[in-house]
Amino acid sequence: MSLPVKSEIIAQYKNHEKDTGSSDVQIALLTARINHLTEHLRTHRKDFHSRRGLLQMASRRRKLLDYLKRNDLGKYNDIIQKLNLRK
Repeated sequence: MSLPVKSEIIAQYKNHEKDTGSSDVQIALLTARINHLTEHLRTHRKDFHSRRGLLQMASRRRKLLDYLKRNDLGKYNDIIQKLNLRK
């Protein structure tokens, strides 16, 4: 599995033409990196340095999702469904 191209993810989740740093885009980029790193850790179980980075990314994504939930509940629900974050 290869990491999706950053520009493709930005194009899919941007709010306007020059949007690269909105919460939606940041959450989508973090989700792609988290999924990629999760696959890496399935084969390299003892890679604890990468595991720490994964936990940091998951925490940062959680904070961004909490922010989005506080400020725009509709957008929050939309991004949760698009990224398939809740099982």
